[in-house]
Amino acid sequence: GAFQKKGHSARILSPEEAERLAKDQVLVSEFKQLKLEKEAQKNWDLFYKRNSTNFFKDRHWTTREFQELKACREFADQKLTILEAGCGVGNCLFPLLEEDLNIFAYACDFSPRAVEYVKQNPLYSTERCKVFQCDLTKDDLLENIPADSVDVVTLIFVLSAIHPDKMHLVLKNIYKVLKPGKCVLFRDYGLYDHAMLRFKSGSKLGENFYVRQDGTRSYFFTEEFLSQLFKAEGYEQVVNEYVQRETVNRKEDLRVPRVFLQSKFQKP
Repeated sequence: GAFQKKGHSARILSPEEAERLAKDQVLVSEFKQLKLEKEAQKNWDLFYKRNSTNFFKDRHWTTREFQELKACREFADQKLTILEAGCGVGNCLFPLLEEDLNIFAYACDFSPRAVEYVKQNPLYSTERCKVFQCDLTKDDLLENIPADSVDVVTLIFVLSAIHPDKMHLVLKNIYKVLKPGKCVLFRDYGLYDHAMLRFKSGSKLGENFYVRQDGTRSYFFTEEFLSQLFKAEGYEQVVNEYVQRETVNRKEDLRVPRVFLQSKFQKP
C-alpha cells in the first residue's frame, strides 16, 4: 500500500534522521569530484551495460500524472511534438507512443549505450520518433530539433544526475526548442527522499548532492532551488510542489518515505 500527498511543505525529519544528516558533513575530495564529473558519461554507460533495459520499470504512470499531455491539445487528435530530455532506454517514451498515436517524439540521452537500446526496441520507428545522443549541458539541441517547435518537454529524473552548477545550461538549451506558451514537465527527487537518507558517510559531494557506489550522482531538490533555477532562465512557474508518498512493505513492516518534486514551467 501507499498514500500520497502534494503540497509546498518539505518532509519533516525524525530526530534520528536529522542527527544523522547533521553528522555527515565530510565532502568527497575535490580531486575525486573532478574525476566523477569527467567520467559521468562513462559511469552512466556502465550503468546501462550492467542493467541493460531491466533496471527501470516502464512508466505507464506518466499520462496519469501529467494530464498536460492531453490538456495542451486544442482539439482531441491534435498532433503533438514532444522532447524527452534524458530518455534512458525508453521506459517512458515507448508507453507514451503506444498510448498516444498522435505524438512525434524527440528523445535524447547522455549515454550512447542507452540510445542504442532505444533504437533496438521493436517499437522504435523513425516515423514516430528521433533519438540521438546528447550532453544537454553542452551539445546544442538545435542541431537535431528546430527552434520553437516542441509542444512539451519532459524532464523526468534527469536533472538530479547533473552537477548543480551546470543545471541552468540544460534549461537554457531546452528553452530554445520549446514553443512559446508551452511547458516543461518536471519530476525528480525531492529533499529528504528515502534515497537521500540511505547514503553512507563519505558519499556527500555538496549540499543535497551525493554519489552512488557506481559513480552516478544524485541531487535532491528543494522547491525554492528549482523555482529559482527555472525563473533565472526566463521560465514562468505554473506548478511546483512536493509529492510525498509513504510506501509500506507490510511483510517487513517497513515504511519508506519517498519525496519527489513535480512541477510545470512555461516558456512565455
